[in-house]
Amino acid sequence: MICHKNNDEIDNITQLDKLSKIQNMTIEEAQQAVDKWVKEYGVRYFSELTNMACLTEEVGELARVIARTYGDQSFKEGEKPNLGEEMADVLWVLLCLANQTGVNLTDELQKSFDKKTKRDKNRHRNNPKLK
Repeated sequence: MICHKNNDEIDNITQLDKLSKIQNMTIEEAQQAVDKWVKEYGVRYFSELTNMACLTEEVGELARVIARTYGDQSFKEGEKPNLGEEMADVLWVLLCLANQTGVNLTDELQKSFDKKTKRDKNRHRNNPKLK
């Protein structure tokens, strides 16, 4: 079966495809790409509470991989760890939460850098535990 798409549909697919290319993507562009993806494929965002539960679940999956890779636990037979995939899953849900709560993560990350730089400017350099 051959489907014909009108120019608007093709343009929307092209724009979404461009947004799904993440190489050199800024945080703001990542937020926009996730938003477009959710609207195109996910219909709508899950509730904030559901996404918070999803974030907790994804952080737990990341913790499991880290614990089994760097800690005392071993992987189960047949288990294939993917640290990067788990980190990306955490980031995805965090971007969803930021979008649906109106948080600009670029601005907030800059504020966090400023706060930490002011607060910890010499703290870590002067910490004998880190020498």
